[in-house]
Amino acid sequence: MIFRQNVSMAWITISTTPVAILCAVVIIIQSKRYTDRQQADIGDLNAYMDEKISGQKAIIVEGQQQDAIDGFVGRNQKVQKSVFGAQLWSGMIMPLMNGFSLLTVALVIFLGTKVALNDSSLSAAAALGLVVTFIQYAQQYYNPIMQISSSFGQLQLAITGATRLNVMFDEPDEVRPVNGKKFDRMDDGIQIEHVDFGYLPDTPILKDVNINVNKGQMVALVGPTGSGKTTVMNLMNRFYDVDQGTIKYDGTDIREFDLDSLRSEVGIVLQESVLFAGTIADNIRFGKPDASMDEVITVAKTTHIHDFIDSLPDKYETYVDDNNSAFSVGQKQQISIARTILTDPKILILDEATSNVDTVTEQQIQWAMEAAIAGRTSFVIAHRLKTILNADKIIVLKEGQIIEEGTHEELVDQNGFYAELYHNQFVFE
Repeated sequence: MIFRQNVSMAWITISTTPVAILCAVVIIIQSKRYTDRQQADIGDLNAYMDEKISGQKAIIVEGQQQDAIDGFVGRNQKVQKSVFGAQLWSGMIMPLMNGFSLLTVALVIFLGTKVALNDSSLSAAAALGLVVTFIQYAQQYYNPIMQISSSFGQLQLAITGATRLNVMFDEPDEVRPVNGKKFDRMDDGIQIEHVDFGYLPDTPILKDVNINVNKGQMVALVGPTGSGKTTVMNLMNRFYDVDQGTIKYDGTDIREFDLDSLRSEVGIVLQESVLFAGTIADNIRFGKPDASMDEVITVAKTTHIHDFIDSLPDKYETYVDDNNSAFSVGQKQQISIARTILTDPKILILDEATSNVDTVTEQQIQWAMEAAIAGRTSFVIAHRLKTILNADKIIVLKEGQIIEEGTHEELVDQNGFYAELYHNQFVFE
């Protein structure tokens, strides 16, 4: 429109644009740098505070309160500096663009007036009208830029936030087979063949592990901390994929099974139990939302937690969450075991399931677990060896390798590493 009105006046109107764009690019680059640093520093501060609040008892016991405060002050100062820089640069663009808008209007008034008056084809009134018209055009020319500039700080934060989210979204997804087989039965057993695995490159955890388990057998994994017992469990449920070798169910590599189907039939009771926000009944039926109340009560009785739940005012409708509940650590574990039993998995994995309970409760859970694993293929990780004396097979791991294998009696007779563990624990107890 302005070029149709008057070419010379149009060039005057847009003459400040290259300089404005150059300045805006410099500001945007600096603003992005400080905004990225601001978000990173805020994330570091939040992570630090979450860690210190979660571990506040340990901090108090060790007398490290002042160190925790000093750590907060240092990180908070970094946030202060990065936020100041981000706000300074992002807040600079609007007044700068406003200045260019006023400069453009001034140029139109002074230079445009001269151009209009020197145009012999225009009368004085027409020249004045042309100048006034171009003043309006000059203001409208910068209006969109001014509107964007007023929200630039929020836009920059949104762009930075989206970039940080994309880092997470770009992480590789689980490798799921196309048209994977459904895992709905177990006829023969489990074969773990020549498995090597490490969480980090060049740091192997398991080395040439071979385990053969027949259907219905109970297999126990024992060994010192860091020997790879829990890692074997993680691989069996495909939380991770093996580096070398295979894990097969009924001769089929688990990487060929549909992941959801596989995990629905592999029940795991973890060492650290978790309660979700909701009622006790909802927590027990977490893996089987359509379970009836009778089924919930039955598994609660199986794990010997029913009597305690029944003593609560709201019984199974009592609201709990992981940080605020009437349950002790051991009782949370009983709820976790009940939750797993309710799903009736074909393979049951118990990762130190009784590590957080007292001796009496341990015996109660032991009876419950014996009933639960009867006729079911199961793996048990245990440090308390008396809980696995009846295992069909005991695998002894050390430094990621199987060093002994057999029943309890066979391993004791060998008078090897397992026998030493057993006798030392027996004497200690």
